[in-house]
Amino acid sequence: MLPIQSVEQDGFKDMVKTLDPRYSVPSRTYFSKTALPKLYESCRERLSRDVQNASFYSTTSDLWSSRTSEPYLSLTIHFISDDWRLLSYCLQTSYFPEDHTGELIAQGLKDALSSWSLKEERMACMTTDSGANVVRALTINNWQRLPCFGHRLHIAIERSMRDPRIDRALGVCKKIVAVFANSWKKKKALAKAQEQLNLPQHTFITECPTRWGSRQRMIERVLEQQKAIQQVLSADRKQRHLVPTWQDIEVLESISKALGPLLEFTDALSGEQQVTVSYVKPVLSLFNSEVLAIKPDDTELTKQIKQTILDYLNEKYAADSVDKLLGLASTLDPRFKHRYNSADKIPAIESTLKAELLGMLNEEETSHFTSPTADEIS
Repeated sequence: MLPIQSVEQDGFKDMVKTLDPRYSVPSRTYFSKTALPKLYESCRERLSRDVQNASFYSTTSDLWSSRTSEPYLSLTIHFISDDWRLLSYCLQTSYFPEDHTGELIAQGLKDALSSWSLKEERMACMTTDSGANVVRALTINNWQRLPCFGHRLHIAIERSMRDPRIDRALGVCKKIVAVFANSWKKKKALAKAQEQLNLPQHTFITECPTRWGSRQRMIERVLEQQKAIQQVLSADRKQRHLVPTWQDIEVLESISKALGPLLEFTDALSGEQQVTVSYVKPVLSLFNSEVLAIKPDDTELTKQIKQTILDYLNEKYAADSVDKLLGLASTLDPRFKHRYNSADKIPAIESTLKAELLGMLNEEETSHFTSPTADEIS
C-alpha cells in the first residue's frame, strides 16, 4: 500500500498517462478530504448496523506501539450474526497518548463501546493480555476478563527459557543467522553445501523477540542445517568458533522437543474464523496429559521446560471466574460438553446455563409483547 501523496509524484502520473492519456488523476486533497472520509463513513455505517444486531458479543483489546513508538488502543468485537456466522470487526484503533494508568484505560474502553452504542451488559467478556494496568482497567469497569491464551503461553515459555545453557545456545543460533544474513558469499556457500549434503534449500529464520514461535522455527532450521553450517563455517578461520558444539546441539534439541508440538496450538487458538474459547480447557487438559507430559526419553532440560510451562498455565487458569467462563464455553460445545469439567462443578455450570437461557427467553418474550389497545381492553 502506498501513501496518498503518490498521486502527485511524476513517476505515478507518467504511468497513468501511459495507461490512459484521457484519465486525470485526482489530487491528494481529494483523497484526504473527500474519498477517504466518504469511504470511512460508508464502512462505519455498515459495521454499525451489523453490531447493533448482535444480541451478545465479546471483545478483544490491546495497547500497542507503532514503529515510531506512538501508543494506540485497539478494540475488536466478535459476535454471531443472525445467519449464524462468526464475525470479527476491528472497530477502532485510537491514538492513546495519555498515561497508561488503569483508570484512563478503563475510561478509554468505555468511550470506545459508547461510540458504537454498545451496551456493556451485552458483553460476555473481554480478552486482553496480562498487563497490570489493563487488568486493573477491567476490574474498575467490572467487566469479565479472559486472559489471552497466546500471551499466557508466550510468558510461560519465556519463563522456561531462563537458563544459562539456553542463553548460550540461543546466542550461537542468532550469530549463525546473522552471519548468513549479512554475507552473500556465505549464502552462496550454504546453497552449495546444502546441495552436496542433500539438505533442503532453506534459508535461516530470524527471531522476533515478541513471538516465541519465530525462535522455535529458528532453532528447528539451525538443527535441520547443522551439517551445512559446520561445513561452511569450519572453512572460515574467523568464524569457525560459531560452529555449534555438541552441548549446544543437545540444548537446542531439548528445547525443540519441548516446544515444537506447541506451535500448532498457538495457530489454532489465534483464529478468527471459529470460536476458540471452548478449546482452552481441552487444550490445557491435553497439555497436562500428553503434549507436555514427561516422557521416558526426555532430557532433564526438556523436563524442566515442560514443567515450568505447565506450572504457570495451570496457576493462571485456576482463578474461579476464569475457570467458570471456560467451563461454560466447553459445556456448550457439543464436541466437549462436560468432558473437561470436574464433577463437583457440573451442577453450578448447569444451573448458570439454565438461568442464562431462561433470562434470554423471558427477554425475547418481553420484546415481542405489545401492549393491548383500548378497544382490545374494552
